[in-house]
Amino acid sequence: MNGTTHPAAPKPDHAAANPPNHRIYEVLFICTHNSARSILGEGLLNSLGKGRFRAHSAGSQPSGSVKPLALRMLERSGIPTDGFRSKDWAEFARSGAPALDFVFTVCDRAAGEVCPVWPGQPMTAHWGMPDPSEVQGSEAEQASAFWDTTLLLKRRIELMLALPIASLDRLSLQREVQAIGRS
Repeated sequence: MNGTTHPAAPKPDHAAANPPNHRIYEVLFICTHNSARSILGEGLLNSLGKGRFRAHSAGSQPSGSVKPLALRMLERSGIPTDGFRSKDWAEFARSGAPALDFVFTVCDRAAGEVCPVWPGQPMTAHWGMPDPSEVQGSEAEQASAFWDTTLLLKRRIELMLALPIASLDRLSLQREVQAIGRS
């Protein structure tokens, strides 16, 4: 967990958590460098979503490595960290990519960029939050910033998981996921 690139992130056992015919929602978290906030979103949703969601993360200008403090916060949350890597969002716009249901930008810079055309015509929302990797100070202060980001993302994901997704029409669901980003 030294911030180096890892192979593909571990895939949760969706078959065990979902009865046959139960829909698994594909979600992409985007941040410019795909090294901290989007990685946290991917790990948290794959854990909290209990097989109802398959989360991914990517960046418009991936750094090529994952911040060690992001991995430490996932470990602190009881989430295995093997397999996380910084990826280019082009991986999710090409043929054969999963048809996405939701795309969440978690940094202001990525929200302002022109995104690729995503397979599946997903709902999009901006769930912006400060970049914990920009915090200057002691290691404890930096870790605190990463933990605050982890908790904010966890809360937003929990709000999304509480939505009656299957019973909401598309417009209502879009409105709800956007409102979560303002919470």
